[in-house]
Amino acid sequence: MNRIGLTIAGFLIVLMLASSMLFIVDQRQLAVVYALGEIKEVITEPGLKFKLPPPFQNVVFLDKRIQTLDSPETRPIFTAEKKSLVIDWLVKWRISESRQFIRNNGSDIRNLESRLSPVIQAAFNEEITRRTVRGVLSAERDKVMQDVRNRLVEESKAFGIEIIDVRIKRVDFVADITDAVYRRMQSERQQVANELRSQGNAEGEKIKADADKQREVIIAEAYRDAQKIKGEGDAKASLLYADAFGRDPQFAQFYRSLEAYRSTFRNRSDVMVLDPSSDFFKAMRGSGAGAAPAAAAPAPRR
Repeated sequence: MNRIGLTIAGFLIVLMLASSMLFIVDQRQLAVVYALGEIKEVITEPGLKFKLPPPFQNVVFLDKRIQTLDSPETRPIFTAEKKSLVIDWLVKWRISESRQFIRNNGSDIRNLESRLSPVIQAAFNEEITRRTVRGVLSAERDKVMQDVRNRLVEESKAFGIEIIDVRIKRVDFVADITDAVYRRMQSERQQVANELRSQGNAEGEKIKADADKQREVIIAEAYRDAQKIKGEGDAKASLLYADAFGRDPQFAQFYRSLEAYRSTFRNRSDVMVLDPSSDFFKAMRGSGAGAAPAAAAPAPRR
């Protein structure tokens, strides 16, 4: 039993010793081997690696992928015209010299970011102050990013990193200026809208007046045509009446008497005082009904 226990204990000790001496380097990492607090070796190739057990040697892993540093805060920058702009930027970087990186920043990337951010901001300040707002917003935007990158290429070597790219994410005015610009834009758009409304109302009144004129012309022409047709109809009717009455004059007199009665007794409230033996009632008497006079009916008395 003692031999078995010693064997197992020895095996565990060897296993622990081997695990402390072997380590795996991922393809996305750099392995920095320290020997008694000093950098002995930097391993860039992935795979299973060997080192001495602690405390003789220990390993620190660094990420060798491309990193992104965003602007931590937005500070106003004055242009050549003394206009305040707020710039949001980002920088792509990666570790190029691991020994230099560790000596200046340690193994924590956040230490580098806190030291690199003021350098980038200062580079942007120098480039923006040399240009106008128009240049920063459109004409020279790419040139600004390129010049900032060129400035950072040399300064980044002291940090042990390589600058891959510099980008401007957003350019805007400070809050007070932005509000004033928006108010001015709103006022201009309102003025344009009012002008368009006035033009629309003028065109509407013009179209309405033209439509009214056309309507009056159409009504007048229609009335003219109607009167013409009516006159032609009345003329034909007169011809027909004249022809019919010429054939039978006695019937014509009788017909005129009936028309006179119709005109006279139109309303029940009409009152007339006449002699029953007058010629006006001749057509109503039994004898000589066909010989009623064609004289006009007397005016009713109310």
